Amino acid sequence: MNRSARAFWLSSPGHGEIRDVTLTGPSQGEVLVRSLYSGVSRGTETLVFRGGVPAGQHTAMRAPFQEGDFPGPVKYGYLNVGVVEEGPDELTGRTVFCLYPHQTRYVVPVNAVTPVPENVPAERAVLAGTVETAVNALWDAAPLVGDRIAVVGGGMVGCSVAALLARFPGVRLQLVDADPARAKTAEALGVGFASPEDALGDCDLVVHASATEQGLARSLELLRAEGTVLELSWYGDRRIALPLGEAFHSRRLTVRSSQVGTVSPARASRSYADRLALALDLLADPALDALVTGESPFEELPAVLPRLASGEIPALCHRVRYADLADTA
Repeated sequence: MNRSARAFWLSSPGHGEIRDVTLTGPSQGEVLVRSLYSGVSRGTETLVFRGGVPAGQHTAMRAPFQEGDFPGPVKYGYLNVGVVEEGPDELTGRTVFCLYPHQTRYVVPVNAVTPVPENVPAERAVLAGTVETAVNALWDAAPLVGDRIAVVGGGMVGCSVAALLARFPGVRLQLVDADPARAKTAEALGVGFASPEDALGDCDLVVHASATEQGLARSLELLRAEGTVLELSWYGDRRIALPLGEAFHSRRLTVRSSQVGTVSPARASRSYADRLALALDLLADPALDALVTGESPFEELPAVLPRLASGEIPALCHRVRYADLADTA
């Protein structure tokens, strides 16, 4: 049976459109999902929107169900929550998370969806992909009880990391950002806040997620001797300079990368599915609602994304709401 759907495409850098899609199936081993919400991760998706993915990273940056190629036309996205309309009995009617782009309905293999726990609202579950990034980062960072930690960069990823670190006993934790408005988000997450100038130093660990040269330089300044900066920022096609002279060597500092595309070697026994299921369980915490800073209908996405990319709409995660499509089957 053929069914209609609509999908958001980046037609060219800086220009998006909604296209009609015809779905076939689902076949055995597949599910048909009706979208309830999707999320725009302002950092990565706006970089894609402006055409900033380096040519050498086109393959590495592909989303699981991406269509087309960078810089465009491309259908890109990875934060989708919907209801299974057709599929195995144990999934039919269940709310699920999927790493799927912005589309009203879609067909994917059964193993591509993860049931959302009953105590996690669908509206919050769009954060699962970013909380999964935070889980992987903390597996890489391996913070200890009583550590002195700063998270530099109060964007969606940085705030997700800070929210999880707030659960560690005995830590001294600050979210560091140049935007004083992020203090309100930090308060909602139960985390201390500081400007870059006022941040506390002597840190055992600094997680950097500001995607700025200044933020990374300040992260190095905040470390104690032999401390570590865990770098989560994605700079796309930009080159940055680092102060690797000065006291970098004498203080034996470390800059280490972390990327969600690979499960941390520290948890090599865990699968991608294990990591995502853990992220969804962690989303039972209502404090994480502070990471959703706006919402708009799917139909407005072509007009909303340019405003997100320019900063006209300040956002951490911008949620996309889908209408009830039961009458379009």
